[in-house]
Amino acid sequence: MEARPETPRERREREALDADLATSPMRGAPLPSRPRNFRPDPGSAVRALDGPTIWMRRLREIEDEIDKHERRLGEAWRALAEEVVDSAEFAAAWHELASSWRFERVNELIERHNANFPVESRLAMDPRTRDFVRVNGRSYERELLDERWILERYPPDRNAARRS
Repeated sequence: MEARPETPRERREREALDADLATSPMRGAPLPSRPRNFRPDPGSAVRALDGPTIWMRRLREIEDEIDKHERRLGEAWRALAEEVVDSAEFAAAWHELASSWRFERVNELIERHNANFPVESRLAMDPRTRDFVRVNGRSYERELLDERWILERYPPDRNAARRS
């Protein structure tokens, strides 16, 4: 399985993290131990017998669908760059294709994830914000895929498409 390319958002987050780490007083020092008052309950052991939970399977399905779209879009982007010689025509044709691309299946999964994930995963609430806690520093909600999502990954630039 090949890794997907880094998005501009992920790049900004990585750069911000690198900047924070450069000035961290903890850099190079061992992390302090933070013992937790945690005991697994018998219910979690029973639930684990069923395998991955529904939200885990749905997230995997979302990732698989996104991978399929990225693969098909990349092929279409490169093929269009070979077919259309003029850069302006390429940009117009790519915008047209991007606006007509259909994401119904994956967006339906994302909507179900956004609606059900907090309950299914028993996500805790933050009493200060009265919202669910962040998962790995970001909201649990996924953005729906649309034309903007396509153009962020595959810009209407014929030269970039030919180089890829």
